[in-house]
Amino acid sequence: MAASTFDKNDIVEMKKQHPCGVNRWKIVRMGMDIRIKCMGCEHSIMMPRKEFEKKMKRVLETNKES
Repeated sequence: MAASTFDKNDIVEMKKQHPCGVNRWKIVRMGMDIRIKCMGCEHSIMMPRKEFEKKMKRVLETNKES
């Protein structure tokens, strides 16, 4: 299995945009399930990691904090 290319607090782009018109999501929780929050309307959703990896298009910004 390949190492994940995303981490907590990264900003990602999904394949489909949110109904509010924004396609920027912040990863707020990681584990077996991943919670992401819309950067436009602040709505958050949780989905299984496998589904998230399938629906994610790319990482826009990475969290530089250590």
